[in-house]
Order: sequence, then structure tokens, then C-alpha cells
Amino acid sequence: MNLVIDASVLIKFYIPEILSDRAERLLAQVEKKDIDLLAPDLVYPEVGNILWKKQRLKELTRSEVEEITDAALSLPLKIEASKSLLPLAVDIAIAYGMTAYDALYLSLAKVYETTLMTADRRLVHILAKTDLKDSITWLGSYK
Repeated sequence: MNLVIDASVLIKFYIPEILSDRAERLLAQVEKKDIDLLAPDLVYPEVGNILWKKQRLKELTRSEVEEITDAALSLPLKIEASKSLLPLAVDIAIAYGMTAYDALYLSLAKVYETTLMTADRRLVHILAKTDLKDSITWLGSYK
């Protein structure tokens, strides 16, 4: 099974936060090869920005940032180029009133006919009453 994840999920594999327990269950499924993870190449700059911010706020040490960076880069994650997803992402962003960044993840889910798993409740809420509601799942509902 393929599943698209965004940076809000990926970071929870390595940093204890709300919903990290759900992310750890998902990661266990990935390690057992029950689930294949997908993401646009945008995921790496977004993860880097999260790590930068947490280090700047002194929530992580430089050493922890380096360890998490290495772990994230070694995660078995199929990466798709944003360039090919951009036309669909722009259409989705305009049609549904969301950022093009979020729309890139949804575009990838649409292309692979799968679901985007996110920890971003706001994004889930935006799409809850649209025809894209089945293309997104909140990490908090993962069992």
C-alpha cells in the first residue's frame, strides 16, 4: 500500500510530540514493508525548516538535529519531483484555498490514487466538506 506523508508526520517519527505514538505505529508498518511512503521533494526543505526552528528555540541540540537529519534522509521514502506535480498543485491550491505547498502533497496522493497522511488538522478541516475529503487522513485517526 502506498501512502503520502507530509513533513508534519515525518518529523514525528523522530521527535516526541503530540501524535508521535501514531507516527511510530506508522513507521513500524513501513519497516515491516506493509506500507510504502511517498512524498514530494518539498518534504526535505520543510523538515529542515522544522529542525532549524526547534534548534533555534533550544528544543533540540545541534547534535540532535544532525541525528534526525541523517535518520530522515535514510527513511525509505519514494520522492517525487515537485516540478511534475506543480500544475495539478496550483489547480488544487486555487480551487480549495490552500497553500501550493500543501497542494503538492495532495497532488501526489491524487496521482498515486492514495491518501495523504498529515498531522495538520487545519488542512484536514479545510478539505472535510470537499470532494478531496477521501484524499486526506489525519494522523490522529491512525490506529
